Amino acid sequence: MHRNKHLQVDHCLRYCLPEFTHVNHYWDKQREKVVAKILPGELYMTAEKVVIATTLGSCIAACIWDEQAKIGGMNHFMLPLTTKEVHEVNWGKREQMSDATRYGNFAMEHLINTILRCGGRRANLRAKLFGGGKMINQMSDVGQKNADFAVDYLEQENIIIDRSDLGDIYPRKVIFEPFSGRAFVKHLNNLHNDTIVRRETDYRSKIDKKDVEGDIELF
Repeated sequence: MHRNKHLQVDHCLRYCLPEFTHVNHYWDKQREKVVAKILPGELYMTAEKVVIATTLGSCIAACIWDEQAKIGGMNHFMLPLTTKEVHEVNWGKREQMSDATRYGNFAMEHLINTILRCGGRRANLRAKLFGGGKMINQMSDVGQKNADFAVDYLEQENIIIDRSDLGDIYPRKVIFEPFSGRAFVKHLNNLHNDTIVRRETDYRSKIDKKDVEGDIELF
Protein backbone atom coordinates (compact mmCIF):
# COMPACT_ATOMS: atom_id res chain seq x y z
CA MET A 1 0.00 0.00 0.00
CA HIS A 2 2.86 2.36 0.86
CA ARG A 3 4.35 1.74 -2.59
CA ASN A 4 0.98 2.35 -4.23
CA LYS A 5 0.77 5.82 -2.64
CA HIS A 6 4.10 6.76 -4.17
CA LEU A 7 2.97 5.40 -7.54
CA GLN A 8 -0.15 7.55 -7.36
CA VAL A 9 1.88 10.69 -6.65
CA ASP A 10 4.38 9.80 -9.37
CA HIS A 11 1.53 9.24 -11.83
CA CYS A 12 0.05 12.68 -11.10
CA LEU A 13 3.43 14.36 -11.45
CA ARG A 14 4.01 12.55 -14.74
CA TYR A 15 0.70 13.67 -16.22
CA CYS A 16 0.35 17.15 -14.74
CA LEU A 17 1.20 20.13 -16.92
CA PRO A 18 4.92 21.05 -16.86
CA GLU A 19 4.16 24.45 -15.31
CA PHE A 20 2.74 22.70 -12.22
CA THR A 21 5.44 20.11 -11.47
CA HIS A 22 6.95 22.42 -8.83
CA VAL A 23 3.73 22.31 -6.76
CA ASN A 24 3.87 20.15 -3.65
CA HIS A 25 2.01 16.86 -4.29
CA TYR A 26 1.31 14.44 -1.46
CA TRP A 27 -0.96 11.51 -0.61
CA ASP A 28 -3.99 12.24 1.60
CA LYS A 29 -4.83 8.98 3.34
CA GLN A 30 -8.20 10.27 4.56
CA ARG A 31 -9.43 11.15 1.07
CA GLU A 32 -7.32 8.49 -0.63
CA LYS A 33 -6.35 11.02 -3.26
CA VAL A 34 -3.25 12.92 -4.32
CA VAL A 35 -3.37 16.53 -3.10
CA ALA A 36 -1.65 19.45 -4.81
CA LYS A 37 -1.08 22.23 -2.29
CA ILE A 38 -0.73 25.73 -3.73
CA LEU A 39 0.81 28.79 -2.07
CA PRO A 40 0.10 32.52 -2.53
CA GLY A 41 0.68 33.50 -6.16
CA GLU A 42 0.30 29.97 -7.48
CA LEU A 43 -2.41 28.15 -9.40
CA TYR A 44 -3.05 24.55 -10.39
CA MET A 45 -5.20 22.97 -13.09
CA THR A 46 -5.79 19.27 -13.62
CA ALA A 47 -7.78 16.78 -15.66
CA GLU A 48 -6.81 14.00 -13.23
CA LYS A 49 -8.53 13.04 -9.98
CA VAL A 50 -6.26 15.31 -7.99
CA VAL A 51 -7.50 17.39 -5.05
CA ILE A 52 -6.24 20.97 -4.75
CA ALA A 53 -5.69 22.59 -1.35
CA THR A 54 -4.62 25.96 -0.01
CA THR A 55 -4.82 28.14 3.10
CA LEU A 56 -6.13 31.68 2.81
CA GLY A 57 -6.06 34.84 4.87
CA SER A 58 -6.90 38.03 2.97
CA CYS A 59 -6.06 36.34 -0.34
CA ILE A 60 -8.69 34.88 -2.66
CA ALA A 61 -8.92 31.40 -4.14
CA ALA A 62 -11.10 31.03 -7.21
CA CYS A 63 -12.06 27.43 -7.91
CA ILE A 64 -13.13 27.19 -11.54
CA TRP A 65 -14.16 24.04 -13.36
CA ASP A 66 -15.97 22.69 -16.42
CA GLU A 67 -18.85 20.68 -15.02
CA GLN A 68 -19.18 18.61 -18.21
CA ALA A 69 -15.51 17.84 -18.92
CA LYS A 70 -14.81 17.45 -15.18
CA ILE A 71 -11.57 19.42 -15.29
CA GLY A 72 -10.61 22.57 -13.48
CA GLY A 73 -8.33 24.27 -11.05
CA MET A 74 -7.72 26.81 -8.33
CA ASN A 75 -5.70 30.01 -8.07
CA HIS A 76 -4.53 31.89 -4.97
CA PHE A 77 -3.99 35.61 -5.42
CA MET A 78 -4.02 39.07 -3.88
CA LEU A 79 -4.23 42.50 -5.45
CA PRO A 80 -1.16 44.70 -4.94
CA LEU A 81 -1.59 47.96 -3.03
CA THR A 82 -3.20 50.63 -5.18
CA THR A 83 -4.77 54.05 -4.83
CA LYS A 84 -7.54 53.01 -7.23
CA GLU A 85 -10.40 51.19 -5.55
CA VAL A 86 -11.80 48.11 -7.26
CA HIS A 87 -15.21 49.69 -7.80
CA GLU A 88 -13.58 52.60 -9.68
CA VAL A 89 -12.20 50.34 -12.42
CA ASN A 90 -13.74 50.91 -15.84
CA TRP A 91 -14.36 47.30 -16.86
CA GLY A 92 -15.25 48.36 -20.40
CA LYS A 93 -11.72 49.65 -21.04
CA ARG A 94 -9.27 47.03 -19.89
CA GLU A 95 -6.29 48.86 -21.36
CA GLN A 96 -6.89 51.50 -18.67
CA MET A 97 -6.86 49.08 -15.76
CA SER A 98 -4.81 49.87 -12.70
CA ASP A 99 -1.73 47.73 -12.09
CA ALA A 100 -3.58 46.02 -9.25
CA THR A 101 -6.53 45.07 -11.40
CA ARG A 102 -4.24 43.92 -14.17
CA TYR A 103 -2.57 41.58 -11.71
CA GLY A 104 -5.88 40.12 -10.52
CA ASN A 105 -6.95 39.87 -14.15
CA PHE A 106 -3.78 37.89 -14.91
CA ALA A 107 -4.42 35.44 -12.06
CA MET A 108 -7.99 34.78 -13.18
CA GLU A 109 -7.37 34.62 -16.92
CA HIS A 110 -4.34 32.38 -16.58
CA LEU A 111 -6.46 29.78 -14.80
CA ILE A 112 -9.40 30.10 -17.20
CA ASN A 113 -7.20 29.92 -20.30
CA THR A 114 -5.43 26.84 -18.98
CA ILE A 115 -8.76 25.09 -18.48
CA LEU A 116 -9.91 26.05 -21.98
CA ARG A 117 -6.61 24.98 -23.51
CA CYS A 118 -7.00 21.55 -21.93
CA GLY A 119 -10.48 20.88 -23.29
CA GLY A 120 -12.84 22.92 -21.16
CA ARG A 121 -15.63 24.95 -22.72
CA ARG A 122 -16.34 28.47 -21.62
CA ALA A 123 -20.11 27.94 -21.53
CA ASN A 124 -19.66 25.11 -19.01
CA LEU A 125 -17.48 26.97 -16.53
CA ARG A 126 -18.61 27.39 -12.92
CA ALA A 127 -16.80 29.04 -10.02
CA LYS A 128 -16.55 29.03 -6.24
CA LEU A 129 -14.82 31.80 -4.31
CA PHE A 130 -13.15 31.71 -0.91
CA GLY A 131 -11.05 33.97 1.30
CA GLY A 132 -10.82 37.73 1.67
CA GLY A 133 -10.66 37.69 5.47
CA LYS A 134 -9.71 40.75 7.50
CA MET A 135 -6.70 39.33 9.27
CA ILE A 136 -5.39 42.40 11.14
CA ASN A 137 -7.74 45.05 12.52
CA GLN A 138 -5.23 47.84 12.06
CA MET A 139 -4.83 47.19 8.34
CA SER A 140 -7.11 48.42 5.57
CA ASP A 141 -9.55 45.78 4.50
CA VAL A 142 -7.57 44.42 1.57
CA GLY A 143 -9.47 41.15 1.90
CA GLN A 144 -12.73 42.86 1.00
CA LYS A 145 -11.10 44.53 -1.99
CA ASN A 146 -9.80 41.17 -3.17
CA ALA A 147 -13.26 39.63 -2.76
CA ASP A 148 -14.99 42.51 -4.57
CA PHE A 149 -12.58 42.19 -7.47
CA ALA A 150 -13.14 38.43 -7.83
CA VAL A 151 -16.93 38.70 -7.71
CA ASP A 152 -16.98 41.61 -10.19
CA TYR A 153 -14.57 39.81 -12.52
CA LEU A 154 -16.63 36.61 -12.73
CA GLU A 155 -19.86 38.55 -13.17
CA GLN A 156 -18.34 40.51 -16.04
CA GLU A 157 -17.14 37.28 -17.65
CA ASN A 158 -20.59 35.66 -17.20
CA ILE A 159 -19.18 32.79 -15.15
CA ILE A 160 -21.71 31.58 -12.60
CA ILE A 161 -20.56 31.72 -8.97
CA ASP A 162 -21.89 28.47 -7.59
CA ARG A 163 -20.83 29.16 -4.00
CA SER A 164 -18.77 31.65 -2.03
CA ASP A 165 -17.42 32.03 1.49
CA LEU A 166 -15.84 35.48 1.66
CA GLY A 167 -14.88 38.11 4.22
CA ASP A 168 -15.17 37.85 8.00
CA ILE A 169 -12.03 37.65 10.18
CA TYR A 170 -11.07 34.01 9.77
CA PRO A 171 -8.31 32.35 7.81
CA ARG A 172 -9.58 29.40 5.80
CA LYS A 173 -8.39 26.05 4.60
CA VAL A 174 -9.92 25.20 1.24
CA ILE A 175 -9.98 21.84 -0.52
CA PHE A 176 -11.31 21.57 -4.07
CA GLU A 177 -12.10 18.58 -6.28
CA PRO A 178 -12.06 19.76 -9.92
CA PHE A 179 -13.37 16.38 -11.12
CA SER A 180 -16.55 16.71 -9.05
CA GLY A 181 -16.84 20.46 -8.49
CA ARG A 182 -17.06 19.90 -4.73
CA ALA A 183 -15.27 22.26 -2.37
CA PHE A 184 -14.71 22.04 1.37
CA VAL A 185 -13.84 25.01 3.56
CA LYS A 186 -12.76 25.11 7.19
CA HIS A 187 -12.49 28.30 9.24
CA LEU A 188 -9.26 28.22 11.23
CA ASN A 189 -8.71 29.71 14.65
CA ASN A 190 -6.43 32.65 15.31
CA LEU A 191 -3.51 30.42 16.25
CA HIS A 192 -2.88 30.05 12.54
CA ASN A 193 -2.91 33.79 11.85
CA ASP A 194 0.78 34.55 12.38
CA THR A 195 1.99 32.06 9.78
CA ILE A 196 -0.65 33.07 7.25
CA VAL A 197 -0.09 36.81 7.76
CA ARG A 198 3.70 36.41 7.40
CA ARG A 199 3.25 34.36 4.23
CA GLU A 200 0.84 36.87 2.71
CA THR A 201 2.99 39.85 3.76
CA ASP A 202 5.99 38.29 1.98
CA TYR A 203 3.81 37.63 -1.05
CA ARG A 204 2.45 41.19 -1.09
CA SER A 205 5.94 42.70 -0.89
CA LYS A 206 6.86 40.74 -4.01
CA ILE A 207 3.78 41.59 -6.07
CA ASP A 208 3.91 45.28 -5.12
CA LYS A 209 7.27 45.36 -6.92
CA LYS A 210 6.24 43.08 -9.78
CA ASP A 211 5.20 44.39 -13.19
CA VAL A 212 2.74 42.18 -15.02
CA GLU A 213 3.53 42.75 -18.65
CA GLY A 214 1.05 42.42 -21.49
CA ASP A 215 -2.57 41.39 -21.54
CA ILE A 216 -3.96 37.89 -21.62
CA GLU A 217 -6.95 37.47 -23.90
CA LEU A 218 -9.62 34.95 -23.07
CA PHE A 219 -10.30 32.25 -25.67
